Parts: sequence; structure tokens; C-alpha cells
Amino acid sequence: MNERRLSLVATPGLLVDDALLCTGFFSFLFAQFERLNRNADKYYIHLSWMLLHCCTDTILCLRLSSSYSGLEESRLSPMPKRAKPTYLAMDKENQIIGYVVPIFRGSQEYASGFSDTEEARVKESAGYMARRNLFTSGLEMERTEQTSRKVSMRESAERISLSKRIYENEEHHKRMNKDSLMHAPEFVIKPRSHTVWEKQCVRLHCTVSGWPDPRVVWYKNNVTIDPMAHPGKYKLESSYNVHSLEINRCDFDDTAQYRVSAMNSKGELSSFASIVVKSTFQYVTVYADAEVEGAPGAPLDVKCQDANKDYVIVTWKQPAVDGGSSILGYFVDRCEVGTTHWSQCNDTPIKFARFPVTGLVEGRSYTFRVRAVNKSGMSRPSRVSEVVAAMDPADRARMRGTSAPWTGQIIVTEEEPAEGVVPGKPKELEVTEATKNYVVLSWKPPGERGHEGIMYYVEKCVSGTDSWQRVNTEIPVKSPRFALFDLAEGKAYSFRVRCCNSAGVGEPSEATEATTVGDKLDIPSAPGRVVPTRNTDTSVVVSWEASRHAKELVGYYIEASIVGSNKFEPCNNKPVKGTRFICHGLATGESYVFRVKALNAAGLSECSQESEAIEVKAAIASPTPPYGISVLECVRDSMVLAWKQPTFIGGADITGYFVDYREVINGVPGTWHEANVKSVSDRAYRVSDLKENRKYQFQVRAANMAGVGIPSLPSGTFVCEEWTIAVPGPPHDLQVTEVRANTLVLLYKPPVYQGRDPVNGFYIDIKEADAEEEAWRGVNEKAILTNYMKIKILKEGETYVFRVRAQNKAGVGKASEPTEPVLAETKPGTTEIVVDVDDDGVISMNFACSNLTPDSKFVWSKNYEEITDDTRITVATSGGKSKATFNMLAEDDIGIYSCAVTHTDGACSSYTLSAEELKKLLELSHDHKFPVIPLKTELAVELQEKGRIRFWLQAEKISANGKIEYVFNDNSLSQGEKYKMNFNKDTGVIEMIMESLLPEDEGTFTFQLQDGKATNQSSLVLIGDVFKGLQKESAFMRKEWHRKQGPHFVEYLSYEVTPECCVILKCKVGNIKKETVALWYKDGREVKGDEKLTFTEGVLKLEIAQISKKDAGVYEIVLKDDRGQDTSTLNLTEQDCITSLTDEGIRLYSFVSYYNEALQVTWHHKDSAIAFTDRIKSGVVGEQLWLQITEPTEKDKGKYAIEFHDGKGGLKRTVELSGQGEATAEFQMAPYFLYNRARVAGGLPDVVTIQELKALNLTCNISGEPLPEVVWLKNEREIVSDGHYVMKLEAGKYASFTITTVNTADSGKYSILVKNKYGTESADFTVSVFSPDSKK
Repeated sequence: MNERRLSLVATPGLLVDDALLCTGFFSFLFAQFERLNRNADKYYIHLSWMLLHCCTDTILCLRLSSSYSGLEESRLSPMPKRAKPTYLAMDKENQIIGYVVPIFRGSQEYASGFSDTEEARVKESAGYMARRNLFTSGLEMERTEQTSRKVSMRESAERISLSKRIYENEEHHKRMNKDSLMHAPEFVIKPRSHTVWEKQCVRLHCTVSGWPDPRVVWYKNNVTIDPMAHPGKYKLESSYNVHSLEINRCDFDDTAQYRVSAMNSKGELSSFASIVVKSTFQYVTVYADAEVEGAPGAPLDVKCQDANKDYVIVTWKQPAVDGGSSILGYFVDRCEVGTTHWSQCNDTPIKFARFPVTGLVEGRSYTFRVRAVNKSGMSRPSRVSEVVAAMDPADRARMRGTSAPWTGQIIVTEEEPAEGVVPGKPKELEVTEATKNYVVLSWKPPGERGHEGIMYYVEKCVSGTDSWQRVNTEIPVKSPRFALFDLAEGKAYSFRVRCCNSAGVGEPSEATEATTVGDKLDIPSAPGRVVPTRNTDTSVVVSWEASRHAKELVGYYIEASIVGSNKFEPCNNKPVKGTRFICHGLATGESYVFRVKALNAAGLSECSQESEAIEVKAAIASPTPPYGISVLECVRDSMVLAWKQPTFIGGADITGYFVDYREVINGVPGTWHEANVKSVSDRAYRVSDLKENRKYQFQVRAANMAGVGIPSLPSGTFVCEEWTIAVPGPPHDLQVTEVRANTLVLLYKPPVYQGRDPVNGFYIDIKEADAEEEAWRGVNEKAILTNYMKIKILKEGETYVFRVRAQNKAGVGKASEPTEPVLAETKPGTTEIVVDVDDDGVISMNFACSNLTPDSKFVWSKNYEEITDDTRITVATSGGKSKATFNMLAEDDIGIYSCAVTHTDGACSSYTLSAEELKKLLELSHDHKFPVIPLKTELAVELQEKGRIRFWLQAEKISANGKIEYVFNDNSLSQGEKYKMNFNKDTGVIEMIMESLLPEDEGTFTFQLQDGKATNQSSLVLIGDVFKGLQKESAFMRKEWHRKQGPHFVEYLSYEVTPECCVILKCKVGNIKKETVALWYKDGREVKGDEKLTFTEGVLKLEIAQISKKDAGVYEIVLKDDRGQDTSTLNLTEQDCITSLTDEGIRLYSFVSYYNEALQVTWHHKDSAIAFTDRIKSGVVGEQLWLQITEPTEKDKGKYAIEFHDGKGGLKRTVELSGQGEATAEFQMAPYFLYNRARVAGGLPDVVTIQELKALNLTCNISGEPLPEVVWLKNEREIVSDGHYVMKLEAGKYASFTITTVNTADSGKYSILVKNKYGTESADFTVSVFSPDSKK
């Protein structure tokens, strides 16, 4: 390769002699340019663009030299400044490919700048003539050649300029094309991970670019976040390409990996961030749980290094959590960008935290992730690495773009083409990394390789032999890096590399020295002594000695364990580089031990020895200075000062304050003097022995058990002169407590200076913290007399300041110093005072705090003054709970009770005991001291089968240990033949059953209940008519039961008259069998009319055709078999009226020969005309006149008569329904009607008064045969069972009515209506609903 270099150093301001001498040089230079153009295929031109400027300036000097006017004027006037053009040549990819030769233009504008006189003087100069004669012949020839070169160069430059303009125009149109503007999404700002406390809010935000505007979606653990599915939990916002996700009140379930995905028509891109939520009450690890129980945590910080055309080294950090067993190794996965398919790179787990990945496709981009594995299973994958491209590092650098170097030279290079050259030997081959799993080789390309690309073959040889084996026989590698796997551990190998291209395979490189396969990097030794020291009430500073034998150390992991638990948890998620770390999130008051492990690529070291146990509590230090010094009162020789408590008290209670003062004379401060030798506990102090009308400054120091802190900044300058103003001075010592989202309590002390009259009230002012002074506004319109006030006008999240003004008769005084800004919020873990009444009726107030420190104390106050007298209240504290018990609650105890916990972040609460609350608590105390077992129903009685008498009630709540005592007329009853007692503990039903009622059973029955301390009783009085009626009904039911054990009459004998004037006697029977016999009798003689006898469907009939007087008599039917017999009788004597029994009741009949409308008919009962109702009706069927009595009762007994009158005369017929003597069959059935008719036996109250939002349940007993139909009514309208009203009928006896949640709309009149074919009955009750506020 031939090479020529021509160098010219530019010198500004050339002399004329120098310029003339350069003319020949430039002639030679332009000749070289033309020769190079003719042989452009064999030469390369390297020109410095700065030197071209110099060339231009030199040519300009030559053009000016022809007009030079004498030796005495040896310099030119300055040239006008011009912008320097760019002479870099760019390709379409904006890469530098060479330089552009500038267009040289004429310089007539410079030559024309001389005057005629000056030009003549130049021409006459001797020096000018000498030089012209010396160079005339040469200049003429050079001018001719220069002119032709100018023309060709100008044409060439114009062509280059035109091509450049065309290219710029094309690029402009490309940029204006919409398709060219479109590009895939890109994260300008990625979301970052956060670690927050429980119940705090956190916001993830990112900035995304792209066209069209990308659509952004947020994911939690790869599940789309839907704010509508979790109202109030998530809030998504997007504005001007800034997107955010806000999570409110975080809890531990919010610990997850969050992904934001941006997608448009050009592609999709995602970014990840993690949120870790720490509990405020217990230690929380900062790692995500693994998919498999016992599996290790995910590896960390996956990175790609030494990337080449088909090769990259992936590195990572071991996880802090091994899942309880050692990590066996790691698997590396790769994914090609643009796809979602992950492929595993290694078949067996590798122990080292780095791995060479080969077999990549040149030009493609990849991401990588790593998984850890132990004996329990596989961890979750790590976060993916950054995208890495498989390409030559030189190509990657060229793609980033480089600027043209400054050489200061014009370089002309001539080279011969190198196509078809077999590449030389690779250089500097070495083993860069060797483990038992793989060996990594590295080398440099050869110097002789031609212009086409080269690839490499790698060969290995077992040490001690001369047998070389090619490793990559199938595909040569493109990168000067290669990883060899499957080598025998413990053997030594040598390696060499050959280059190859289309011309052939080159000579091998120098072989490496023998390398033994095995791990060369050892696991680090355990760290040294671990020393914990106190930091805050939730953190500890841990320091340790570095690991002594640690190569390529990555960092350290710190673990903590509560003393006695033997369970260590990691304190850091990523390795720590140094030897000191602050462990946060520890439980206050707990004792911990710590240990440390070292980490490098080979793995984790053994654990260090455990540290000494340390209790988590804040370190004690001296307090910071007080601040806000102000004057409360001033007299001739003393001043009262006030100040604010230090912002940090040093972890221990402040024991007192020290005040210093100094005199200020003519603006010059004097020497400090102590105002008090003994510390003062209050934040106000009177400084005495001052001089009137002198000026003073003050400073205050706070002290605790750690010592006296540094003094405060000097106060302002105050003049010691007596105050004579009429209004009071400013209040002081303002304190804010019980801060909640919308309320807080402000405490203050009255002013020291009262003014002319005593203080008679205070005004509270409020404003937002960042508002102007004009924003102060009053909280109370009327002055208050107390030294505290609860402010209820706050807005959550707003910051406020407060001040107080005192007033007397003269007016309102100066305002106090404002408080510090207070944020209106309810802090996480805030609790309130809970009032409790125990089983003994003891009333107490309870307050719990979970953020205690070892020095914390519970302070109880009444009306915000600490309670020191225990005559009325006894305080007991245990752990994080404190109880204040009232010794004897009375009106003297009315007031505001508060409890504050010292050495916490403002943990406090209050409870107001008002007169109404006092009354309520006393009633509740009495109920607890003398509890009552609630009853669902009072004691009631009902008749059962066989006429048994059942006494029962139902308790609403009674335990299995409850006891029942049954009392009759003050005498206890016991289980026996007469009394059967039963107590169902599941339902609370208590019952006592008697077989019958005897005369001696008349009296009062009582059930007495006892369940622990709770008692109750219910009584039922059975005397007089009530007892007799129940006794009679019981006897009838018992008789009926015995009757029905054999064949019996369901409906007694009755008759009906057919239209053919036939009389049919009929009755309905039951419980019959084949052997049952039915015998008919008339007047005591058996009827001989078998063919007239029918017996179908349980109905017996006897037909009397053409009835006449001879058929009058007493008819009787007898049913009998081996089980017994039953008899029914019907009197068909010559009575005026006859009776029959129907389903509705009793019907009276009378017959006439004929009936017309002129016949007047009147019915009488006991000589009084009957008033017809729905129960008693009359009518006419043919010649039959009837009177129907529905649901007959005892009152319906007596003499009935019917009168006929046709205008000429009258007729009267009668019938007796007395039940005496030969009682009619109808009234034999009256008790049957009375017993089987539908009835409401009891259990419903008249009025129910119930509190709103409670549940109402009422149960009553019903009876009747057949089973009655039950209807519930509200305000005379039927109620339908739904979710609000629930109606049930259980066991055919108990009808229950329930209102699930009572409200005021449920007030009204309610009824239960029961009915069957024998009768209807109803019962009414009224429900009155009240709200707690209205009752108060």
C-alpha cells in the first residue's frame, strides 16, 4: 500500500512575500487534485475542513497581493467576518463519509477596495517591478492552468450543491409525511418503585411519547387494574402524555409488581415498578412471596455485559431469601424483542451469578431474566434486563454517531484492494473466565483480513496431548468471544482460534496456556463482628466487619430475628456495598438480634455470628433549642417570657428550661446572664431584677436526662417598661391535640397580664397555613370561658394555624403567637376511647395505643386537666391499654375525659360524659348488675289433643345452664304424673303439660327463669269463668278424642227436603271399616227398609218419600264395631220448625203450603225481632223458609219463632234451641263448632314500642280444624312476605311475624286473621317505632 501525505499549517495574516511563495505550492496542490480525480478508484482523500479555510484565506492573500502599494504598507485592512461553512459530507443515514471541497469564487470585491492613487503608487514601486519580472513567465502559465481548474472545480461543486439540495428536499417531504412521523411508544420517564407504610397513599407516574398517542393500561401482577371494580381504591389520570396511578390507603395486599403498558399502531412497550407496603405494627419483609411455598426469592439486577454479534454475558445478584434451604442454582431465560416467547438458555442450574449466552442472531435484540431454584421449587422470574442488541461493538458505536476528528492535516491515502485475502492469525487470545460449567475465551481480530467479514473456529486440546479438536464444527462464530461448555471438570485444556472467510481458513492463533476447568472464584468468608446501635423507635443501625477473603464482592445481606423466635427475616432486598445499614420497620419495644452474609458471583457466605440483643427504642440525646420567645407581661423591673417546646425532645422527657438575658445598649448586645439557676418546668418564666426602660434580649435552653441542649436563637429586643393597656395580654402555651380529619382540640393558657379587669372570655382564630394575614377568621362568635375548644370546621387534607385572643370589659386584647401548622388528617392506627359496662355493672373508659415506646405513659384528664385524685376514678394500665374506672358514677362526674400517650405521635382521644349519657350508662349498669332474661312470648295456655293443657313461654336468649322453676299459687311444682315439664335449650321454649284440669287447679301459674345472674318470670291467672271455660273445653276435647277412636260421626244426623217433597236424613261418618255396622231407629225401633239404606263415601242417608204425619218421630242412627259405637239423633216430631246442621252452622226450617210475595215473614229470638247480619241471615227456597246462624255460640241458645201474615190473618211457629233435656242435635254439635273454629290463642301484645334499625319478632298460637288460613294485615291491607316482612307458620300452631330492620315507616296497626270453615277470628296490635335521637 503506497501512501503520500502533504501537510500545510495555516497561519493567519500572511505577508505578501509568503503568499507569493505559496502560489507555486497551490499550483502543485490543484494538479494533485485533478490526478486524484482521474484515479479515484485507487486513492482515498482525507482533508481537514479547518485547513480548507486556511487555503481559502491564502488564495485571498494571493489575489490581494497584485494590488499591493509599497513595502511600507505591509499589511491589509481587516476582512469582514463571515459564517464558517460546513464541509462535512453526510450519507442518508447522517453518517460522515468524507469532506466536500468548497467552491472558490472570485475576489474582485476585495481588489476594488483601493483608491486610484494607491494603485498608481503600488505600480511604481521598485519592489513590485522586481517581483513581477522575477515571476512573470511562471505566473502566466499558472494563471492559464488555474482558470481551467477553477471552471472544473466550480462545476463539480455546483453538482454537489445541487445533489445536497435535492436530498434535503426529499428529507423534508419525508418528515412532513404522516407515516414518517409515526413511531412506537417510548417511556421518557419510567415509573419508579416505592416502599410505603400501611394506610398511606402512593402514586406511580410516567411520561410516554409516541405517535399516534399511545393507549396506556396499568396492571397489578399482570391483572388489569379496573378503578370501577374497586371504588375509591385506584385513581387513574392522564394529562399531556403524563400518566399516573394513585393507590389510596395501601394495605399489605397492595405489595405487588405493577406494569404500565403503552400501545399504538406502531408497537407496544411496558415498564415495571414495585410497591412494598410495610405494616406499622409489625416487621414486614420487603420481598414478594414466591409462587411455591419454600421457594427462593427472585434474583435481582439482571444485566447484560460484553455483548457481541452472537454472544452476551448475563449477570445478576442472588436473592436475599433462599426459602429456608440453600439455592441449588439458576436458570437463564431469553426473549427476542417483539415476541412473548421465553426460551431457557441452560439445561442444568448454574451456581455462579453470571452466564455466557451464545447462539444469538446478529442484528436482533433480546431481553433476559433469571430464576432461582432450591429443593422446594422454582422462584418467580426476576425483572427482565434492559434490551441488548446482538451486534459488533464497533457497529454499535458507529450507530450512536461520531464527530469528525480534528487532525490539523490534509491526509491523502493510497491503498491497494484487498479482496480475496485469507485472514491472518487472531491476536491476544486469552481465557477471561473459567468455572466448572464453562470457559470463556476472548481475542482480537487479525490485522490482515481483507474487506469482507470474517468468522472464527475455536479448537481445544487436552493438556499433555497434541490432538486439537474443533469445538464449533457446524457454525463458525462471528464474535471475538466464545464460551465452551461440557468440559471435564479437573482437566487442563489449551485453546486456539482460526479465522475464515470466502478465501479460506487462516493459520491458528497462539495457543493459550493450560487452563484447569473448575471454579476459580471462591465464596466469600463470613463477615466479622456485628454491632447494632439504637436509632429510632422503629429502626436500628447495624454495622459489621468486612469479609476478609472476598473476591469480586457484590455486597451484604442483613437479617433480623426477634429474640426467642429463631426466625430470621431479611432487612434489605438488594445487597449493601458498605459495612453499615439502617434496618427499618422493627417493632417498638421488641428485642432483636442481627446477622450478616457476604455475596459475590460464586454465592452467599456463611452467616456471621449473631449480634447481641438490642431493644428497639429511640436513642436519647439532648433536646433541640426552644423557639418562639415572646413577652406575656412587663412591669418596671421584670418581664414574663413564654416560648415553644423544642421540635425534638431527644427521646426523653424534658426536665426543665433555663433562661438567659442580656442588655442591649445602642444596638450592641452585652454579656449573657443566667436568669434562673434552678430549671423551670413551665414554658413561661418571670425574669426579675431588670432595669426600667432598658432593652433586653433573651435565650432559652431545654434539658432532659441526657443533658442541657444548645440555647435558642436570641429573641427580639424587648423594652422593660410597665404595661398600662386596659385590654388583656396574649394567651400562651397553645397546644393542638386529638387531630382528626375534620376536628381537633386546641388548648391554651390565659394571659399573664389581665388588663384593668379580669378576663371574661376567649376568641379562637383560624386560617390556612399558606394564606395571607388578612385570611384570619374567627371560629366562635361568642366568647368562651374554657381554656380549651373543639374545632369542627376543618377540611381533610388542609393545613391550618390557630391563635387565641382574650377579652375583658375593656375589649379584646392582643392575639397569641400562632401555632405550628397542623394537617387535618386521621393518622393510621388512630383509636378512640371506648366506654364499657361489665357484667357486674362497673363502668369504665378504655384506651389502647399500639405505638408505645418504653418511656410512654397514659395520662388521663378531666376537662383537660390531669386527674391526680383517685377518689372518683381509678386508673389501671397494662401493656398498650389503659382503663379508667368510675368508683361511683354520679352527676359530679359529668365532663370531658381525655387520655393522651406521651412519647408518641400525638396519640390521644376524648369522651364527653353528658347528663343524658350519664343516665343511659346508669340504666345499662343496672341492667348488667341485675340482668333480665328477655322473653319472646309471655306465659300462655293452649289445649292439645286429648284435651291436654299446655302452659308455655319462649325466652329470647337463655343459655344451656339456665334453670326453670314452676310455681302454682306460691308452691313449687315438680315433674310427675300430673305435670310434665320440658325445656328446649335450642329454641328457648319452656312448657308444662297437664292431662286435665280439676277444680283444685284454679289459680295462678308462674314460670321463674334464672340464667347466671339474669332472672325473669311470667305468670298466668286461671280463675272464674276463664278457668271454667278452659276446663269445659278440655273435657269436651277429651271426650271427642275418645269418641273418634272408633267409628264416629263427622257430621251429625240432619235432613234436607228435595223438590219432590222427599225428606232425606243424612250424616257423615269417619274411622269406619268393613265390620262397622250402621243401624237406623225410629222411636226406638229399628227401621225395616234395607233397600232404602245407602252407605257411600262415608255418608249415610235415609230417604222418606211422601213424608206425612205418620213419619213424625225421633230418628236415631247407631254406628258400632269392636272398637265402640256412636249415636246421632234427629227429632222429626210435629214441631213448628225443624233444624239442621250445615258447614256454616245451624239452619232453622219451616214449611208453608204455598209462598208468594204478599206473605210477610218475621223471625224472633227470645221474643225480640232478629236483626240480620252477615252472621245471621234468612231466605226462602220454594215453600221452605230458613234462618241461617253462622258460627253459633252460647248466646244463640233460646227460643226462636217465625211469624207469617198474609193481610187477613197470621200464623206463628216456634223451636227451642236450649240444649236442655233432649238437646237438639245441632247444639250437641255446638262445642264441636267452638273447638274446631279458627282461633288466635294469644301471645300478641297490644302495643310494641321498638327502636329504629332493630329487628321485631312476634309469635302467637293458633288453632282450628281444619288448619286455618293465616293472613297478616297492616292498616287493613294484606302484607306480602318479602325480605322486609317475613311471615311463617310452624307445626300448624305457631304463626310468627318478623320485621327484619325496623324503620319509622313500619309504625301502624297490624292484625292477624285466621279462618276455616267453622269460623274466623282476628287479633290486633300496634307497632310504634322511635329513633334514638328523637327519644333523647
